[in-house]
Formats: sequence, C-alpha cells, structure tokens
Amino acid sequence: MTDTVHRIVVVGAGFAGLQAIRDLRARDVAITLIDRRNHHLFQPLLYQVATTVLATSEIAWPVRHLFRDRRNVRTLLGEVVGVDRAAREVRLHDGTAIPYDTLILATGARHAYFGKDHWEGSAPGLKALEDATTLRRRILLAFERAETATDDAERDAQMTFAIIGAGPTGVEMAGMIAELAHRVLPPEFRAIATDKSRILLIEGGARVLPAFGEASSAYVAGALATLGVEVMTGHQVTDCGPAGVTVGDRFIACRTIVWAAGVQASPAGAWLGAETDRAGRVTVRPDLTLPGDESVFVIGDTALAMQDGRPVPGLAPAAKQQGGYVARVIRARLRGRAAPPPFRYSHQGNLATIGRNAAVIEFGSLRLTGMVAWWIWGIVHIYFLIGTRSRFAVAWSWFWAHVSGVRSARLITQRETIRDAFAVETTRPD
Repeated sequence: MTDTVHRIVVVGAGFAGLQAIRDLRARDVAITLIDRRNHHLFQPLLYQVATTVLATSEIAWPVRHLFRDRRNVRTLLGEVVGVDRAAREVRLHDGTAIPYDTLILATGARHAYFGKDHWEGSAPGLKALEDATTLRRRILLAFERAETATDDAERDAQMTFAIIGAGPTGVEMAGMIAELAHRVLPPEFRAIATDKSRILLIEGGARVLPAFGEASSAYVAGALATLGVEVMTGHQVTDCGPAGVTVGDRFIACRTIVWAAGVQASPAGAWLGAETDRAGRVTVRPDLTLPGDESVFVIGDTALAMQDGRPVPGLAPAAKQQGGYVARVIRARLRGRAAPPPFRYSHQGNLATIGRNAAVIEFGSLRLTGMVAWWIWGIVHIYFLIGTRSRFAVAWSWFWAHVSGVRSARLITQRETIRDAFAVETTRPD
C-alpha cells in the first residue's frame, strides 16, 4: 500500500461497525477493526441461547472469517482504553497505539444498574455470549437443585424466576422460561412439577413493551398470562441478592434473577472527552461526527443521535443504517464529492415474540399478533443472520423445537464440582 492510503479504524464488531466495513470497499483505504472479542454476535437472539433453544455457534461468527477475502481489512483482538485525538491514535490495554485518519466508534452498550452495580452478580444482564451461558446455567441448575431439595421453601425459591424489565428482552425471556418450565421439562423430572414454576416479570412502568402501542402491550400482557407469567407492572425493584429480589418493601425468595431493565453505553465518551447523556451516549452531529472533530464518527448504541427531537433507538436496524451512512460520508470525502444529507433513520417497525405461535409486530399503523406475527418475526430474524449455514441451522433448531418440544441446547457447561454447583445461599440479606 502507498502513503496515500486512508487509514480507517473501526472499534466494535457489532451491527454498526460491520456494516460500515462492508460498505467501505474502496482500494485506497486500509481498515483496522478492533474488538475485545473475536466474534460478531447476533444479539436479538441471545435470549434463545439463555433459554436453551439455540447453541452459541448459531448466533455468533468469528470476525476474521467474515473478512477473510478483504485484504485491506486487518482484525485485532484487543481492548481499547483511550483515544488520543491530537495524535489521532487509538490506545489499547497493552500500550499499543493504532494510528487513524478516520475513527469509527461503534462500541455498543452493556446493562445498567442505575447506581446499583453490586446487583450484577445476582442479576446478570444479557449482552454477551458469556451472559447467555451464565443465565442458561443458572436456569438449568435451579431445576436440578429443586429436584433434590428437601425443604419446601428452598424448592419454591429454586423454582421462582424473576425478570426485571419488560422491554423486548424481558418479555422474550419471561415467555421462553415459561415455555421451558411448563411445556418442555415436565416429563423429565420426578420429584418436582416444573409446570408449577413461578415466573415473574417486574416492570417499574405502567405497561410491558412501553415502546409499542397500548394495544400491543395489552396483547402481550395477556399472552404472557396465558403462559403462566405473573406480570407485575408499576413495581420498583429496591434490592437484589443471591436469596431473592425485593419489590418495594416485599421480599420474594428466588434463586434466578435476570436483569433486562436498562443499558449503559461504553466508555467511549470518556475516551474522547466528549459530551454524553446520563446513559453515557456520545452527543453527535447530524452527520454522526463528534462535534468539533470531523475525523471521529460515533454510531450505534454508543451515539446519541437526535431525530425529530427524539433519540434514534438502540436497535439493530438503526445501527446498520448508521454504519452504511458513515461509509457513504467517508466515500464522498475521499472522492471530493459533496457530503450526503444528514442521517435519517428509517424505522422498520417493532417486533417482539412471547413464545411459540405468539408475537406482536407493528409496521406503522399495521399491527399483527399471534401465529402470523410469529412466522414473520422468525423470517425477519433468519434474514438478518450471517451466512446460509447459520440461517439453515437456526431455522432447523426452531422447527425441531416447534414440532417436538425438545430443546437440544440444555447443557450445563462451566467446570466446577457438583458440590460447588449445588451450593446456594438461602438466607435473606439484611
């Protein structure tokens, strides 16, 4: 390569970062992709790994493999700890400095505990493969522990599952745990009736799926109730611990808690010394650049991009659109052409599934529910998967689970002794 090659550094191998790289195919650019994990993750289906429907390999792909034919794309496994904007360098944890002419930060977000970070150990969220396998392990171990419990109170606590937050992730988790407990597992246990499990969906707001219309929220609440989920709206969680969850001043003994109540952006704002909102999202200009520095783009969940007075939602379609837009801006710059108009997010609808044959979809004024919505939801998600093999594998897993009721990914995989696995704190925290 010559000295005229434009150096682009992309931090983050999520939807936004990958879309930007895919659309930047010019030969006069050298792209360096940095991520602290070696895979791209299809987060919308992460909950299905946690609830034993899909295997990890069906929703994650090695990043190096994705760009094996792009000789101008270099992939680095590393953790970014800072950005030197004056020197135009990205700093890694090992002291390495990666120079750039254009920087694209697409570093995503993690779950937020609203100042109660010590809750994370008892109430893990769902943003990474490790989160999904941790939750899968806890869910399956809860039933195993209940099977051998000799104390009725402990058995009930093991068979109580609390999901905090009734957005799409919380709704989908609650529905899938209910299906696992009520439809899949009953024939497999002898000492317990898994269909007597208690699944709680706790939401501080007035209704589930607050981003959806009221009619859709009402349908979802009814569908969850049919599955046996207790929907608790208008209730605030005041404490979480290994023994259970406190809702208001009421303690509920449960051993498995899932956090789906909020997100916090990556520390990209601190790296840049930029203005952020309360969730850590970086304020960007209409062209998704950092105010005062056109060499830096911030996109995806990391960015606070405003449109019609409201933030662009942190959804996969929005992230992909932002990645494609940034690629167009960079191409225009490199060709000396006029910049494209400011970024506009084209909303493609709201989708959420509750369980087998139950989903809700909103496309503008069109609302679909039930089996038709469930099939459309599945087709849309399969379409967005990467590669024919992944689409076939996920479609087959769904088909088999649907017709047989069997979930093949029910594996407890982390190494530890049986004694450690069954050790559990049963006392209520002070």
